[in-house]
Amino acid sequence: MIISGWNARYGEILKEFNYKRKEDIASAKVLDSLLGKRDQIKKIQKKISNQNIFVVGSGPSLPKAVPILKSFKKTVKIAADSSVKYLVENGITPDIIVTDLDGDEEILRKIGKSNTIFVVHAHGDNISKLKQSKNFKHCIGTTQTKPFGKIQNFGGFTDGDRAVFLASYFNAKKIILFGMDFGKKIGKFSNTKQSERIIKIKKLKKGKYLLEWLSKKTKSELFTTSSSITGFKKISFQNINNIIT
Repeated sequence: MIISGWNARYGEILKEFNYKRKEDIASAKVLDSLLGKRDQIKKIQKKISNQNIFVVGSGPSLPKAVPILKSFKKTVKIAADSSVKYLVENGITPDIIVTDLDGDEEILRKIGKSNTIFVVHAHGDNISKLKQSKNFKHCIGTTQTKPFGKIQNFGGFTDGDRAVFLASYFNAKKIILFGMDFGKKIGKFSNTKQSERIIKIKKLKKGKYLLEWLSKKTKSELFTTSSSITGFKKISFQNINNIIT
C-alpha cells in the first residue's frame, strides 16, 4: 500500500522537474520484466521491522561518520547508491542499497553477488541502466507511480530520502541519518558534474521537504547526525550509544 498522500507529492515532482508519468511507467514495466520470481519483501521486512536502522547518504559529512558506522557492526545500514563506493573502500558493506543505478557499476556488480538487498528504482531516464539489476542476487524494484507486478512504491524521490521512506514503510523502530546533509554543498562522493549542480541542489531540497513531510506521518523515531531536518532530532555521534538500545 502506498503511503497516504504520496500521489499528491508525486504530482508535485512531475510538475517541478518536468518529468513524464508515462515515461516512469514505461521504465517500471521494463524493470518488472527483468526481476526474478523470488519475493524479497519478507527478507527486507525482517531486516527492518522494529529494528534500529542507519541510513547513509553521500553528503560532505560522510567521512566523519565512517568510524561510528564501523563500530556498530550489527546495526542494519541502508545506503544511498552514491555513498556505497566510499563505504566499501572503508570496510563497510551496506545491508541494503537504494539505487537508481547511476553509481559505480563495478562496485554494485561486485556487491550484487553478496546477501545485500538492492532496491532498484525505475524512472523515465534510467531505462538503459535497468539491465544491471540482473547482476543482483537479491533485488526489489520500485517506482514513483502505481505499484504493479513485482514493482513496489515505498515513497521518496532521491536515493537518500527513498532509503528513509523504505525504513519507515517497514516500521523501523528508530531511523538515524548519516551523511544526509541536504545543503548547497554537494559531497564529492556523489560524483555530480558541474553542469548538473543546480538540478542536484534542487533535488536535495525536494528530498529534504519530503522527509519533513514523512516525519508527520511515520511511526518510526527519527534522528539525524547531519544537518537539521524538521521532525528529526539532531544528535551527535557521541550520543548514538544512548539512542541504540
